[in-house]
Amino acid sequence: MLSTPALVLAIILFALGLIGLLSRRNILYMLLSLEIMLNAAALAFIAGGARWGQVDGEIMFLFILTLAAAEVSVALGIVLQLSHRFRTLDADAFCEMRG
Repeated sequence: MLSTPALVLAIILFALGLIGLLSRRNILYMLLSLEIMLNAAALAFIAGGARWGQVDGEIMFLFILTLAAAEVSVALGIVLQLSHRFRTLDADAFCEMRG
């Protein structure tokens, strides 16, 4: 039953990340909230793997870690371009983009 507090923490972190993602309009805060949600999912996989004595949780953690690193690198490039073009990081200002 060691994994129960870890799962509760993962649920709390995921909920905080979701609230931050839905309530903030700044792109950087939205990316930070998304990272918190990814880390909460990774913690849940680790706790589940520890509970059942399998290494699948650690393998999924490595996949999530790789996904988070790729997401940060791509998102920061997009954020730099958007801040250079629109001079703001407000998500509502980007609705006037043209394809």
